[in-house]
Amino acid sequence: MTLGAEVEIPPLLLYVGALIGFVVTNMILTHIIGPRKKTPVKDMPYESGMDPVGDARQPFDVKFYLVAILFLVFDVELLFLYPWAVSAYVDGEGGIPLELRSTVFGVMLVFMATLVIAYAYAWKKGVFKWR
Repeated sequence: MTLGAEVEIPPLLLYVGALIGFVVTNMILTHIIGPRKKTPVKDMPYESGMDPVGDARQPFDVKFYLVAILFLVFDVELLFLYPWAVSAYVDGEGGIPLELRSTVFGVMLVFMATLVIAYAYAWKKGVFKWR
């Protein structure tokens, strides 16, 4: 039995089973062999070797979240852009057929234009200003 491009399923299942078995075995051995002595030092949060100062539950400023969300949006954009760029101009099997290349290029232009507009909007709203 094969799956897709000549991939045989039994060796794949054997590999996945061995991988899961290895992970479970390591987790069980770590639990059995590892030390169990709790101390106050082990219960403290790690702060680069320094004693923690203040409350760890204070809220973050919104600008951190805005930058993180923008990073994720543009990172996902690259996830869509890279496969298109690789497959758009590959001749033969695995590439986009010649008659569809201009259509796919147009779709990607619309996608990129949407992201450029979103970037300009974020810039205009002052998301990138670090005050």
